[in-house]
Amino acid sequence: MGAGLGFDEATARRIERLYQSPDAIRRRSLVLGLLRPRSGERILDIGCGPGFLAAELGAAVGPSGAVEAIDTSDAMLALSRARCGAQPWVTVRPGDAERLDVAAGAFDAAVSVQVHEYVKDVAGSLASVHRALRPRGRALIVATDWDSLVWHSSDPERMRRVLAAFDEHLADPHLPRRLGPLLAGAGFVVSRCEVLVHLNDAFDPSTFGHGLCGLIQRFVPDRRGVSRAEADAWAEDLAELGRRGEYFFSLNQYVFLAAKP
Repeated sequence: MGAGLGFDEATARRIERLYQSPDAIRRRSLVLGLLRPRSGERILDIGCGPGFLAAELGAAVGPSGAVEAIDTSDAMLALSRARCGAQPWVTVRPGDAERLDVAAGAFDAAVSVQVHEYVKDVAGSLASVHRALRPRGRALIVATDWDSLVWHSSDPERMRRVLAAFDEHLADPHLPRRLGPLLAGAGFVVSRCEVLVHLNDAFDPSTFGHGLCGLIQRFVPDRRGVSRAEADAWAEDLAELGRRGEYFFSLNQYVFLAAKP
């Protein structure tokens, strides 16, 4: 998630719980399956969040390798350091996808999960990723197209306004549509593009949609005319649909795998 959400400790903990959901675990499995980290490799994790992926990358590369995990949020960095504490070859430090402060050719692979849709200068950031990789290094980028969101509501107009307010935390809510050309423009060759569908038919705390609901409810009050009472009513409507067995949530995330020639 992006800095627009305001990463205080409470929000960081919400995201940590969201990243423990089966949906998020399935996403990490897809990322690891496509990136194929190997023992001894050096990997850059851009926007590491609470550190689940960094820890799994660390396990894959082992003590002969290295993972450098960066994030802009102090709260996220604290969670990531705690999660990766048993892996001294995983370095967790402040860093920004907008301005990557890393040596040229230092990494075998770089990964960015749901980060670049919050970056204003995506072309510049991807050029920095390209510079950070050795020849034949891999880059894996996951981004969401928020127009793919299908979320049943008893009040579609209120849903529309709440989601429009939530768009304020994004730099580009439709980044996947232009990510292929942006990667090519940065010098990458795109080898795979996969869609990951988060599909929930129950309003259950273990689902991606439920976790996203809490983040949206916290973010949108006083944005684009949405009040606190309206945000709470929106969230309660989803809970009521869940109790009635009428809940439906679907969201597409797109996974791009590319290589530096």
